[in-house]
Amino acid sequence: MIISKTPLRMSWVGGGSDLPAFYKEEVGAVLSTSINRYVYVAVNPKFDGKIRLNYSKTEEVDFVSQIEHPIFREALLHMSINGGIEIASMADIPSKGSGLGSSSSFTVGLLNALNAYKNQFSSKEMLASEACNIEILKCGEPIGKQDQYAASYGGMNLIKFHPNDSVTVDPIICSPKTIQMIEDYTLVFFTGRTRSASELLAQQSKDLISIDRKLLMRRMVELTFDLKHELESNSITNFGEILHENWILKSQLTKGITNSEIDFWYNQGMKNGALGGKLLGAGNGGFIMFFAPPDKHDSIAKSLVNLQRVKFKFDMAGSQIVHYQPTN
Repeated sequence: MIISKTPLRMSWVGGGSDLPAFYKEEVGAVLSTSINRYVYVAVNPKFDGKIRLNYSKTEEVDFVSQIEHPIFREALLHMSINGGIEIASMADIPSKGSGLGSSSSFTVGLLNALNAYKNQFSSKEMLASEACNIEILKCGEPIGKQDQYAASYGGMNLIKFHPNDSVTVDPIICSPKTIQMIEDYTLVFFTGRTRSASELLAQQSKDLISIDRKLLMRRMVELTFDLKHELESNSITNFGEILHENWILKSQLTKGITNSEIDFWYNQGMKNGALGGKLLGAGNGGFIMFFAPPDKHDSIAKSLVNLQRVKFKFDMAGSQIVHYQPTN
């Protein structure tokens, strides 16, 4: 039995610059952190040689080619596993359309578990790169690369996306006190809405042809370096202002990222003491995050009484194998 544990992520600034429509021409950058909400994948041999998959539904098939779930299918093909295996997945947070990168966390965790099942070591870079290959190239998802790297590496990072398709991960170096202050100031609500990130990101990629949209994205990339400098100076003075500018820019990128209801929630948070915030993920649902002094949290929560408040802390480990009992 093998069990992997892979974190979800909270993206602060630069989201969307990890799409090839942008980074193929100039370097993209995202500043994000992994959080203590996880996707778990368990792998065990199956005695009868068949393949059994347990996720939101159950599949039992004789051959990999018969698997409906594209990520399961492509991951098993990639790992040259033909049968005799049972895999189950579960998550701490709704696993689709949450804005926390759950699909990529699942892919990274699945690859980590399958490599351990085959008694093979997998580096963080290998997991992230192979997860990108499976989701983007094999499954044809019109998504970026930030989620796979955030899930694999863990921690708080500036992740850069280069025109030659390489990715570099620079950890944010700041004091534990600064990290604790960011956690204390962070306030997150579940909107109750989930959506397809793929559709929004596909449209965003098309819209990035526009010079005006590229200029917006270029400024968002600049903000990632502004925030990196802020944090590495052990300051959070401008954190909220940077988040707010990033959200205003992002909401102009593509129609559908926000709407009147989301704007209302955001404005309520700002009116009641938030210094900045954003909708997590591609937009139009999932989780909404505010950066606010702790003494303002109750008033913000009261103004958003119909939304479910969720408390997060940060994860620093990335994808891990938490149970390893190999079999012959």
